[in-house]
Parts: sequence; C-alpha cells; structure tokens
Amino acid sequence: MSSSPEPRSSRLRLPRWFSEPVVPVSDHEDLRVSNLELFFDLVFVFTATQLTVLLASDFGKLPQVVLMFGVIWWMFAGYAWLTNAVPPVRATRRLFMLLAMGGWLIVALAVPEAFGAKGTGFAIGLFVVIVVHGLMYLQSTMRFLSMFASNLAGGVLVLVAAGTSGVPQHLLWLAALLVMWGSPLLTGQEGFPLHPGHAVERHGLVVIIALGESIVAIAVGIGDAPGPMSAATIGTALIGLALSAGIWWAYFHLDLERAEHALKQATGQVARTRMVLLGFFYAHVPILLGIIALSAGVKKAVAHPGDPLTGGASIALAGGVAAVLLGSVAFRAALGLPGRLLRTATAAVILAAMPLGWITGVGQLAVTVLLLTGSLLLEERAAAARGA
Repeated sequence: MSSSPEPRSSRLRLPRWFSEPVVPVSDHEDLRVSNLELFFDLVFVFTATQLTVLLASDFGKLPQVVLMFGVIWWMFAGYAWLTNAVPPVRATRRLFMLLAMGGWLIVALAVPEAFGAKGTGFAIGLFVVIVVHGLMYLQSTMRFLSMFASNLAGGVLVLVAAGTSGVPQHLLWLAALLVMWGSPLLTGQEGFPLHPGHAVERHGLVVIIALGESIVAIAVGIGDAPGPMSAATIGTALIGLALSAGIWWAYFHLDLERAEHALKQATGQVARTRMVLLGFFYAHVPILLGIIALSAGVKKAVAHPGDPLTGGASIALAGGVAAVLLGSVAFRAALGLPGRLLRTATAAVILAAMPLGWITGVGQLAVTVLLLTGSLLLEERAAAARGA
C-alpha cells in the first residue's frame, strides 16, 4: 500500500534552505536503511555501554537506568520513524542528522551522572535531539506537531529534574517518561505511514548493536578478572557468548521475517502504525533493557567465575534474560505471531533458577543457557510442525 503525500498546507512552513519535499516511497520500492543511519546508530552503542557500566557498578541504580533508558529509547526510536518518513537522502537532512548525533553524544556522556552533576548536560543534549527530530519530522506531516510539543514538555521536565534530587527527581523523570510515551494516545496513529522493510531492518540493527554490548561486557569482565586468564574465565566467557547467541536466535530467527510479512499484510496504514508502535517500540523496551541488564550480570560472572553473584548481579542476569523473552512474547502478540506460551514459561523457569547465582555465578549462567537452548529447540520443532 503506497502513501500519498500530504498537501503543502498540512506541513510546517520552514525556511527554503531547510524545507525539502518529502517524496513517499511505496512498499514495493523497498526502502532500506541507509549508511548514514548505520553511522547514526553508533551513538546507541556508546549509550548502551554507559548504561551497562552504570548498572554493573551499582545495581541499586536500576531505577535510574530504567528511567534514562525510557527517555532515550523514546527519542532514539523516534529517529527510526523519522528516517522511515523523511529518508536522509539530501545534504541538508544528513547535516541535521549529524547535528542530532552531537546531541546524542552529550546525552551518552552525561549518563553516569544524569541524576547528579551532569543532569543539566543530559537535558541540553536531549533538547538538541528533540528539536532536530521535530523540525525534520514536520517536513513530512503537521500531525507530528502535538507529539513534538509533548517531547519538548518531557525535555523541560528532565531539565527541571536536574535541579532536584531524591524522590522528587525520580518523579519528575517518571513524569517526563509518561508525557512522552503517552503522546500517541493524544495524537493518534493516523497520518504516520511507515515502510515495513525499513522499520523491521532498523529495529533489528538496534538489537544487534545492543547484543554487541553483551560481547563487550564479556571482554570487560575478562579484563576485570584478577591474575592471568584462566580456563575457568575462558569457559565462563564462552558460556556468556552462548547466551548472547541464544538471545540473537530468539530474536532474529523466524520472527523478523514473519513480522515484516505481517506488517505488509496489515489492512490500512493506521493498523500498520499501531503494530509498529506496540511491537517495535513498547515491546522492545524489555528486550533492550533486558540485554543491558544481562550484559551487566555476565560481566560480573566472567570477572569472578567461581564466586557467587552478589549485589544484584544474579537478579540482573536472570531478570535480563526473562525480560528479553517476555518482550519477545509482547512483540509476537503485537504482530500476531505464534509461540508465546513456551517463552513465557521459559522466562518463569529462568527466574526460578536465579538463586543458583548466590552459590556460583557460572552455574547460574550455564543453567540459563541450557534452559534457553532447550526452549529454542522446542520452538524449532513446533515451527517445523506448523510448516513455518
């Protein structure tokens, strides 16, 4: 289904040097992710690293990590939608995308102290991200104006939060999150046509980037391990890699191809937009947060393979994997894909096995990998029986 361009009167009158016509691309033209978008996504690598390091250093900061990630993911996913509607194919758009990268870099640099001395810096970077995103999206549709206002309001709340501390600060961040996340309820989903192939590919690349952080966590864990690299450390690192591979398999095998097919079969742009919003934004929150959490847990397990996982590391490991699985359940539900019950049960069993980490970190990691692998093998058999 192709989308027709909006009349000029429904778009913001921007300066001639900035305003460029948005030419819609029909589905069969297969809009793909550009090299600039891949480059742009590198700032997410640094952001994910900062969040993982913060969580691994103090698991008590999980509420801060969740709040920051909620705001960050809302705007980062917003750029995935932006380049779907306004592809960066012209010099002006590319320059503004690079400007937004500068804002994202400031945000990432401020993450460790966003609830402290660098809160204002986080807010300034966020404002750059919001303003560039809003002005570029308004080239495509004026329907984005109310959502732009909601994003700005969320940015103001984050800025105000920088001048507070404790419970009031956390409540202001939560309010910012609710204002941003709730904006689709006020705006509606009409007037935001999306190209299925691009949406699926772009979000898949973000998950790949997040999984890359789990590999980095293994390397950092080895670096933190005392003494020379032992057989136990290498073995734990390989088990950690197996966990990352299992998460990759759980996300990419079958589901993305079927998701793109489901989006293309959606009846109407509103239905498709709603599926992307539910499946690729909201459902990806636990998926990406889960990867960040399990990366922090794996880092601790690799650094001290024979020791128990203390200080919340065992919770991060089990909870992270369970969050990924439950997020994939929500993703499948949003896209109408089968195979949700088994993953829900697997998440519950992995959480039940969490106390193993209080005895030995490598034991919990190994059991988690075995449970995940067994679940994926059962899924393969079920998919083969369905002819998927």
